[in-house]
Amino acid sequence: MAIASVMLPLGTPAPPFALRDVVGDQIYSLDSFADKTALLVMFICRHCPYVVHVEYEIAKLGRDYIDAGLGIVGISSNDPTQYPDDAPPRLKEMAERVGFTFPLCFDDTQEIAQAYRATCTPDFYLFDRERRLAYHGQLDGSRPGSNKPVTGRDLRAAIDAVLTGKPANSNQKASIGCSIKWRREKG
Repeated sequence: MAIASVMLPLGTPAPPFALRDVVGDQIYSLDSFADKTALLVMFICRHCPYVVHVEYEIAKLGRDYIDAGLGIVGISSNDPTQYPDDAPPRLKEMAERVGFTFPLCFDDTQEIAQAYRATCTPDFYLFDRERRLAYHGQLDGSRPGSNKPVTGRDLRAAIDAVLTGKPANSNQKASIGCSIKWRREKG
């Protein structure tokens, strides 16, 4: 069942994290991106049809902005017991197959997803240089079965604005996707 992301107030500070990349086995945190003008934090997973629908555009974002001052990190927080495709080895396969140029980290405790109030996959958070939330919205208007092309238009416009020191459009449409798969004890 598709749900919309919870729209955090613009200006919210980026919650800290320290997570291991499923490909390079390196720990990434906010400090890992200190030299970047902006930071894109994406909650994604492998099994969700909404993520599968946009995974190559997400990879293209990484390639297109690799030298533009944008830090990017993907985070998967789904319970791998209930959803084995979202376990780190399968996430690694996805990152390598699609060609991610950014770290894809696993949030084993789900505390980072809770700190960001992430509710769905994909869920996009763009922070400015001061790591204040500048954009929390959809990649674009395409959805599985919508026959609309995947362009990344909404997120790309926000990234371009923030990278040039301008505010992102404040009319932001929530991302829509599969719910985060919480561990049963987390609700």
